[in-house]
This record gives sequence, structure tokens and C-alpha cells, in this order.
Amino acid sequence: MKIFKISDMTRGWFIGDFEPSIVRTKAFEVGILTHKKDEDWGEHYHKIATEYNVLLKGKMSINGTVLNEGDIFILEPMETALPVFMEDCTVLCVKVPSVIGDKYSVTR
Repeated sequence: MKIFKISDMTRGWFIGDFEPSIVRTKAFEVGILTHKKDEDWGEHYHKIATEYNVLLKGKMSINGTVLNEGDIFILEPMETALPVFMEDCTVLCVKVPSVIGDKYSVTR
């Protein structure tokens, strides 16, 4: 058995094409992400990856759509996301595939 700590990972990401990771793969990324209420995450998008997300804890909105605990939301490539964290949130995120640098900020 191997044991790892999520606190030793970068921003909660623990599987993907990056280090540190418990499994290095280009196929997908997995992270458990925590965001504080009112945290500024900024509008962004991915050119290649699709994001599959589960809001495990908290309340947030993406592009004005309110999401509650247990909601699953999918962000397709080139779809912009402007998250607003209305409460402290925990999000399980799976990105397919794992592509280093595939996050782009939107400037208006």
C-alpha cells in the first residue's frame, strides 16, 4: 500500500501529466479543488480538455447558473467559465485529456 497526502499535491491535483502526482498520465487529470467564498478564480477556458465536475460541498455559480452540492457540471473545450464561489466549495474535477498549459484566461 502507498499513502499520499492531498496537501502534498499542487492545488489538489493528484492524477495527470504533472508532478507531483500519484499517477502520471496524459489520458486524464483528477483533482479535489477547494475554493474559499468570494475567491477570484477568473474567467477561463480550455482549448483541448473537457472538464467533468462534481460540486461536493458548497454553493457556486458558473456563468450565472447556480450550482449546489451534488450538482455535476461539464465544461466543453472552448467553453468559457466564470466561477463565483458563494460559499466555501469543494469540487471534484476530472479533465480529459491531461494537457499541460491548456488553461487560458479571458480578458475583456
